Order: sequence, then C-alpha cells, then structure tokens
Amino acid sequence: MPKSPVPPTGLAPVLAGRLLDLIIRGEHEVGDRLTEQSLADELGVSRSPVRKALQFLEQLGALGSTPNCGFHVARPAAQLRKIKLPTDTESDEAVYMRIVEDRLKGVVEEEVSEAELMERYDLTRLQVQRVLNRMARESLIDRKPGRGWIFRPLLDSVSSHRESYRFRMVIEPAAILEPSFRIDRALFDKVRRQQMQLLDSGIERWTAAERFRAGSEFHEAIVACSGNRFFLDALRNVNQLRRVIEYHSQTGSLHDRERLRRQCEEHLMLLDLLEAGERMEASHALRQHLDVVRAIKTGEMQSARNDGTRGSGSRSAYEVEVHL
Repeated sequence: MPKSPVPPTGLAPVLAGRLLDLIIRGEHEVGDRLTEQSLADELGVSRSPVRKALQFLEQLGALGSTPNCGFHVARPAAQLRKIKLPTDTESDEAVYMRIVEDRLKGVVEEEVSEAELMERYDLTRLQVQRVLNRMARESLIDRKPGRGWIFRPLLDSVSSHRESYRFRMVIEPAAILEPSFRIDRALFDKVRRQQMQLLDSGIERWTAAERFRAGSEFHEAIVACSGNRFFLDALRNVNQLRRVIEYHSQTGSLHDRERLRRQCEEHLMLLDLLEAGERMEASHALRQHLDVVRAIKTGEMQSARNDGTRGSGSRSAYEVEVHL
C-alpha cells in the first residue's frame, strides 16, 4: 500500500467518505464484494466518480480488488472507522463553495468567464471547467453562446425565501391528500436510508451539497407519490432556485447540527405516518414542519425572541442566519 496516497480530484474525494460510511453502516464482512452500479445508484451519481473513490479507498487499505471481480472489503468495520481521509482545502468542493459565497455577496458578477475565475481564485483552467460543469449540471449556471457563462436567478432575499416556503406549505401537504397518492416503497426506502445516514454521522461528515440533496430528495419523494407531475415540477423548480443559499447557510455549528438532527427525526416521523396510512395527520405535520423551517430561515423565529422585532424583507438572505 502506498505510504502517501494521492487524493482523487472532482467528486471522488467527497464520495470516498460517503462510501466508507455506507460500508461501515452496511455491516459488511471482510471479503464482501462491492459493485460500482449499486453504489452509484445508492449515492445518486454516475459510476465513474464511484470507481475513482473505490480506487482511492483501496490505496488507503480499506478495500481490495481482484481482476475481473471488482472491489471487496479489506478490513473489519472497527478498523475502517479509524481511517482518516485526507483533506484538500483547494478541492473542487472548496472552490465550488468559494464561488457560491462570492456570488451571494455580489463579488462574482452574473456573467463570468473562465479566465476571470482562473485569475480571481488562482486556479487552472481544468479546475474551473470542472466546477462550472458541475454548476451547469445542477442548473445554477448556463454556458453563453460563444464564450462565457451566466448564473441563473437565485433566491437571495428574505422575502423571496419566505415566499418559497409559503408556496411549499401549500403544495406539499396538498400533494399528500391527492386521490392518486400511492406510496413508492423503493423511493421511501431510499430516502429513509438517507435520513438515517444523516443521523448516524452524515450531518457532521457530508458536504453542504450532499445534505441539501438529501433534504430535497426527501420532500420530492413524498410529492412524487401524489401522481401529479405539476406538483413535482413546481417543487423541483423551487428547490433549484434555493440551492445556492442553502449550500452557504449551513455553518456546521453545534446549534446547526442539533437543528438538522431534529429535522431528520421529523422526516422519519412523516414517513412512518404515511406508511401507516395516516395521510391527513401527515399532511398537517408536514405543513407545521415547513412553517417552522420557514421561520428559522427567514430570521422570524430569532426576531420574535429579540424584543418582538421581525426581519426586513429587503435584507439579503445571505445576511440572515439560515439553516437546512
């Protein structure tokens, strides 16, 4: 095993940590085979970054591989827990978040070029292209005809954030009460696993983007069961608009982690209610859940505690303490 394994680039470093978590929580025995496709399906990504992450974990000694048979677990769970993944402050994830933060501050203009980003952040063209391509896949930015890129509209004010939650408080509870509502067991199992993984150690170890994806997929899974494509399309559009502000909002503080833990527990409770056939109660509980999160994210809950003042809708959402 190499003494100094070289961390992979792109999405693979982030996936390596998540894969290690999945292997540990899956109670795999030494020698158990791991398939790229099943792991890619579990993480919601393509096989290519999963393969690179598996190769990196092999360098660290967590996995082994056999020609024509793929990868297998090389150490018991107790030893896997002790593996420390190296960090890279200039990883694609770090660069992505720096650009997101500067866009929210207005430091990065709506229209940008690769050359501008290379100079501002002292990056290679390949690094910039990887980050921009990821932003394009997440519908945050579009390539302009010819040269350059343009950011899509964002939710960047308290009033717009409040409006998005008021809208969700209408459509999500209503989706549960649709006559065509049918539980998708496979989808429910997937989002339940994600919420349990967050509660296990994901809140501390997952990136802001991964935590946002898990939250969005949970709510979209419930709405998808309504059988009404218009509900689902509307929710996906709102989630896309709020993606950037949500990425930035997660501070990683103890208060933040406790709040995320409560929200995961509420998500699991909602799944339990729906699986028990208690749709009316689940609809009411979901509306309350969204209302509390709305108050937190727009600063209204904190303002109510501070001399009865309320946040101004003209303030930037970047200036308000918001949490997933």
